[in-house]
Parts: sequence; structure tokens; C-alpha cells
Amino acid sequence: MTQWKPICHVEDIPRLGARRVQRPVGGAVAVFRNADDQVFALLDRCPHKGGPLSQGIVFGTSVACPLHNWTIGLDDGCAREPDQGCTQRFTVKIESGQVYLDVDELNTLALDEVKAAA
Repeated sequence: MTQWKPICHVEDIPRLGARRVQRPVGGAVAVFRNADDQVFALLDRCPHKGGPLSQGIVFGTSVACPLHNWTIGLDDGCAREPDQGCTQRFTVKIESGQVYLDVDELNTLALDEVKAAA
């Protein structure tokens, strides 16, 4: 059974922006809100050179990395063509305007972090 951690309210995330959430292990999570008030969560690290996605420009269901303008899908964490690579995506639940993230996912290292640590 999934356990959920309350993070913030949807209104606490800037529209077309992000809020960072620190985790017990691994890098921070960027929680994004788009123009349609959809909420997404990704590891706050571009798969290209590790740029902070939370500082990127949100448009539609994508974010542009602030370092090299790679476009990353908020729904899947993957770079759009012609770029390649993915960042970890986190499951989001919203109830009564409250944003929750999966506790198990928050306590798990991202795949690229595990490779780097090995």
C-alpha cells in the first residue's frame, strides 16, 4: 500500500514554475505546476549536464533546462528529440488541493545516482 507525504498546496507552487523538495537520500525533487494547474514531479536534475530543472521555463507539459535549453517532458522525465536521456519521475497525488508524493519513491536513489555511486 502506497504511503503519501504531504508536500504543499497546489497554490504554493508558482504557476509555470516549480518548488524544490529535499529528500532524505539523493537529489532534490522539483514539483512543477503548469498553466492548467497540472502538477508534476521530477528529480531536479537535467539528464544532460545536471542543470537544475526547478529553475527552468515551464510550458505546456514540458520544462526547458536553464543551462542548455534541453526540453524535458514533465509527464515522463524524458528529453525531447533530438536530445536523449531521462530524469527520474515521481508519482504525484492531489487531494483537496494538497500535493502528495510517494514516500517510497522519495526514499529511493535515482537510477543515475545509483550508477554513479557504484
